[in-house]
Amino acid sequence: MIVLQKKQMEDIVKFAKDNLPNEVCGLISGIKNGQKSIVEKIYFLTNMDHSSEHFSMNIKEQFDAIRDMRQFGYILLGNFHSHPSSPARPSDEDKRLAFDAALSYLILSLADKKPILKSFKIENKISSEELITIL
Repeated sequence: MIVLQKKQMEDIVKFAKDNLPNEVCGLISGIKNGQKSIVEKIYFLTNMDHSSEHFSMNIKEQFDAIRDMRQFGYILLGNFHSHPSSPARPSDEDKRLAFDAALSYLILSLADKKPILKSFKIENKISSEELITIL
């Protein structure tokens, strides 16, 4: 289960809308408490592909984010990206690129009037949705 604050969700949605028509991407960090992944900090990264259909995270920004996480005592919980015009579900490319089954993969769809955020665990190219709690 992923636990997000309402403000964090709003910030992800704003970031995605501000960068339309392109996909956005970033990292989520925080702490683990049993089966709960509690998001403490979000890192909004540059989509180096500048594409509405796929993304590549800026490598320097990723290293900077990991360094920052360590400074705060947080761990990498997963990543997020947006789907500007498709549903909040992993594409074949998303599944192929999922490198760590322990991480959460959040996808924000802007295809409908109301943004939809879902989280997935992906292992061996098979995805399963996980619960998101927004406080």
